[in-house]
Amino acid sequence: MQSKRFTKNDSGFICQNCGAAVPPLSYSSRDHCNKCLCSLHVDENPGDRANTCGGLLVPVNAQPDPRKGFIINYKCKKCGKRLRCRAASDDDTDLLIKLTAEEL
Repeated sequence: MQSKRFTKNDSGFICQNCGAAVPPLSYSSRDHCNKCLCSLHVDENPGDRANTCGGLLVPVNAQPDPRKGFIINYKCKKCGKRLRCRAASDDDTDLLIKLTAEEL
């Protein structure tokens, strides 16, 4: 039997990087701060919270995508793993645009 690749997990949280209160997203699972765009390395598959690393995922750049808005590229400060995530509708657009000029 194949396991699910996505687990809905749309809880609000306090950002471990900037301290902002991040509200639930309501249309999908919230996985990063909408103010500083940082996240935690806690998922094996989206929403499952099965990864024990727990390191801070920092955005290293963003890529515009005509169908999905922006794709944020992350690097874990603890283990170095690189991950990608679709930006949310309420993410800081100025920061996303600034990140499109950044190098990986």
